[in-house]
Amino acid sequence: MKTRRVLLFAVPLGVAAAAGGGFWVMLQRMRSGSFNPRGVPSVLDNKRVPGFNLPGLIGPGFSGPDLYDRHRPVLINFWASWCPPCREEHPVLMALKQDGVPIWGIAYKDAKKASLAYLDTYGNPFERVAADAGGRVAIDWGLTGVPETFLVDGDGYVRWHMVGPLTHAMIPTVKSLMELYAG
Repeated sequence: MKTRRVLLFAVPLGVAAAAGGGFWVMLQRMRSGSFNPRGVPSVLDNKRVPGFNLPGLIGPGFSGPDLYDRHRPVLINFWASWCPPCREEHPVLMALKQDGVPIWGIAYKDAKKASLAYLDTYGNPFERVAADAGGRVAIDWGLTGVPETFLVDGDGYVRWHMVGPLTHAMIPTVKSLMELYAG
């Protein structure tokens, strides 16, 4: 009976100690820069974007080959009108547009009417915007959710990937990466 009580006390205590140790290690790695909590690798890291062809939401759509010979980098941003983090990110996209950063948008699993209303309300940061209503292209890009942003170099290779909303603090990094892959 006494052994059972000791086990009932020791097992949860051991689990809590292991979890606490793991959390401490994670914090130490975050401090040293060797752990990124948003560091979800993309299936397209340093690979050419897949072939696809999407209809335009406003104007012409775009396809994979449109990204292959641009001779300058572009951000590809997957977003949706129903996505609260996309609304949080939107002012950052508008600021990047104002700074001359080319951004092409892909409305993910969104009704055309809702997407257009969203852009009408918040502004359109995109040079080109296409619709992936069924989400098929997002699967090929390895999308885990929205928003997600990919930096595609002038030859159509994914060079950087951000899961979640871009923030104002990230603008200098994004602009530096755009310059790095521009030449």
